[in-house]
Amino acid sequence: MAIQWFPGHMHLTRKAIGERIKDIDVVIEMLDARLPGSSANPMLAELIEGKPALKILSKQDLADPVQTLAWLAHYNALPSVSAMGLDTSVVFPAKALIDASRQLAPNRGGMVKPMRVLICGIPNVGKSTLINTLKGKRAAKTGDEAGVTKLEQRITLADDFYLYDTPGVLWPRIIVEQSGFNLAASGAIGVNAFDEEVVALELLNYLIPNYPQAITERYKVQDVASHTDETLLEAIARQRGAIQSGGRVNTTKAAEIVIHDFRSAALGRLTLETPAEFAIWLAEGKKADAERAQRKKPAPPKKDTQRR
Repeated sequence: MAIQWFPGHMHLTRKAIGERIKDIDVVIEMLDARLPGSSANPMLAELIEGKPALKILSKQDLADPVQTLAWLAHYNALPSVSAMGLDTSVVFPAKALIDASRQLAPNRGGMVKPMRVLICGIPNVGKSTLINTLKGKRAAKTGDEAGVTKLEQRITLADDFYLYDTPGVLWPRIIVEQSGFNLAASGAIGVNAFDEEVVALELLNYLIPNYPQAITERYKVQDVASHTDETLLEAIARQRGAIQSGGRVNTTKAAEIVIHDFRSAALGRLTLETPAEFAIWLAEGKKADAERAQRKKPAPPKKDTQRR
C-alpha cells in the first residue's frame, strides 16, 4: 500500500519556496530524528539549487541516541551541509542554529548584508515550536496535526538575521514505500490518508527485530521475536483490554494505541531507519519508479509491413 498526501496548499508552498530561495543565504531543513531519511524532502533538494544547508534533527529526545549520532555523521559528511540534533523545548541548543547558519555563510551578516535564512520541513516536524523557542514567545502557531502553518512568516531573530518560516510540505509522490509508513506513524501525514492498522503493523514489523525490549516493557508481551506483526498486534490488544463483544480482539483500537505510544515516546526512544537501511529503500524506490515510468510510456507505432 503506497501512502500519498499532498493537499492543495502544499502546491502553493512549493511555488513560494521556489520564489523565495533566490534571495536566501542558508536553508534550514528540519528533519524528524526518528526518521531522518524519510523526512528529508527530495523536492527541496531540487529547489535549493546547491545553497548551504543546515539539517536539524528535531525531536532528538524521542529518538534512539545511537542512531541520531549515526545520522548526524551521515549528513555532516555531505558537501556544504552541516547537521545538529535538537530538542525544541531546550532554549540554548536551539539558539545554536544561528551560529551554525553564520558558519555556513560567513560573508553574510551586519545591516548591509543581513543573513537571510529559510526554514523548511515536513508537517508536524516542530518548526513552529522551534521558532517560538527562539523568539521566547508564541511567534508561530503550533499544533499536533499536520499542516498547522499555512502562510510564510518572516521572523527577526537578530538585527541582521531574518528567518523565513514556510508551511510544512511533503512532496507530490513518495517513491520509498517504507517512508510513507514511517511518515504516517510520526504524524506527518493527515489521518485520512492512511489505514492505521496497516501503519501499526509496519511499525511493529520494524520494532520486533530492532526494539523487542521496548515492546516487552510497554506491553508485557514476552518472547517478542516469536511473533509476527499481526500476532503481536493481537497480543497488545488483549493486554490493553481492546476486546469487542464475543471476545474478539479490536485490532483497530490496538493500532491506535501503538501509534500513539510511538509518537509520545511511551515505547521509549526509537528510530525507524538507519542511514544504510534508507539507502537501500531509496535505491529500490528509484528502481521501481523508473520501471513504473517505463511501463507508462506509449508503445511505439507498429510498422506497416504490408506491401503497397
